[in-house]
Amino acid sequence: MKLQNYTKEFTYNWKLAAPVMLGMLGHTFVSFVDNIMVGQLGTAELAAVSLGNSFMFIAMSLGIGFSTAITPLIAEADAEQNFKTGKSFFKHGLFLCTILGVLLFLLVFFSKPLLYVMKQPAEVVALAIPYLELVAVSLIPLIIFQGFKQFSDGLSMTKQPMYATLLANIVNIGLNYVLIFGKFGFPELGIVGAAYGTLVSRVVMVAYLWFLLQQNQASQHYVSKLKLFVLDKVVLNKIFNLGMPSAMQMFFEVAIFTAAIWLSGLLGKNPQAANQIALNLASMTFMVAMGLSVTAMIRVGNQKGLKRYNELRRIAHSIFLFGLLFAISFALMFLFFHEQLPKIYLDYNDTTNALDNKEVLAIASKLLLVAAIFQISDSIQVVVLGALRGLQDVKIPMLLIFVAYGMVGFPVSWFMGKADALGSVGIWFGLLAGLTVAAILLYIRFNYLTKKLIMLKL
Repeated sequence: MKLQNYTKEFTYNWKLAAPVMLGMLGHTFVSFVDNIMVGQLGTAELAAVSLGNSFMFIAMSLGIGFSTAITPLIAEADAEQNFKTGKSFFKHGLFLCTILGVLLFLLVFFSKPLLYVMKQPAEVVALAIPYLELVAVSLIPLIIFQGFKQFSDGLSMTKQPMYATLLANIVNIGLNYVLIFGKFGFPELGIVGAAYGTLVSRVVMVAYLWFLLQQNQASQHYVSKLKLFVLDKVVLNKIFNLGMPSAMQMFFEVAIFTAAIWLSGLLGKNPQAANQIALNLASMTFMVAMGLSVTAMIRVGNQKGLKRYNELRRIAHSIFLFGLLFAISFALMFLFFHEQLPKIYLDYNDTTNALDNKEVLAIASKLLLVAAIFQISDSIQVVVLGALRGLQDVKIPMLLIFVAYGMVGFPVSWFMGKADALGSVGIWFGLLAGLTVAAILLYIRFNYLTKKLIMLKL
């Protein structure tokens, strides 16, 4: 097939993906702003935010992963022009997301004692506890927002979540500035101020997205008169059976990156701070791939509803190619600017922490070289995973991801990341190994399934 058959889809793919990318980057930008502002306080504070957020990442992965079940169901119902079924999926999905948000908040809040037994630096744990207590509450509005967002994405309305996320970032930046540093008469709260900023911004985010969906003619009838507690067990089970494997898929991936934070903590506060810097930068490029993953979910879900399997395969491959081109550009960026990018996070006028800052910069720059290599495999695995979710194939991919990260990636990080081995770089070699194996296994699965669907239709 000619290359043009794939590249001609780039314009529409970009139209769908760009708002999702900006919205996903908005989530990461909250962390980016927190890290830059907190980094001005010192490396211990930066490491504390990293440690606290490691618990948040695990909880968020379960909530966000679960909510992705809503998108392909809405996309398929939308393609079939079945409003009643689509509204039912949205209502039940939002109910489950709300319950899950509360449960995840309780899980994180009561897991704080684990910080004391993880052999992390004592000064880091002392700072992380009050931060984690407050930021855990923000899981509730965040997961509710995800329910609205995944529904909106399923209708191909990807701009509304982007607008809500951008507003949340503006609120977060303003609150961070006045609360972390005590400006305009506000108390100087340090990293706790960052937690307040995150919580308030996420409440604003979900409220504004609901308002936008109420105002839009295409979505207003879905989000009004919901009767949230009038539920159908069959629909709940369908979303749950799709959502839980999707949640575990994202959990396994996030778990290996969270393990990198904890393993870095065993090496000391500076390796942990350096890991946080490199991880935050890599997360921003990953969110671009996540935008394409959602696009794959939407478009594959649409084609599945129309039973156009040859088109489904062609469109999916066009998105894979698009993601690969982005990944190559990001790899080159990390390669050429691996020494300059970490400097954004550190205060070089701080003579007290000058030696710590120098060590953090040296480690982070090496980690970005590894990140440059895994950009390609990271992009492929997450975009293909989105296509598989569009096919509503979630259980086998969950097992494949467990193999990639649990049986390949983590053991490599564990053995190569010890202080007497390769240290921080060894930890990130484990990430590289896990992502590469995941990309290969998931593409094999997609290739097999789509060819099977085409053969069965003949």
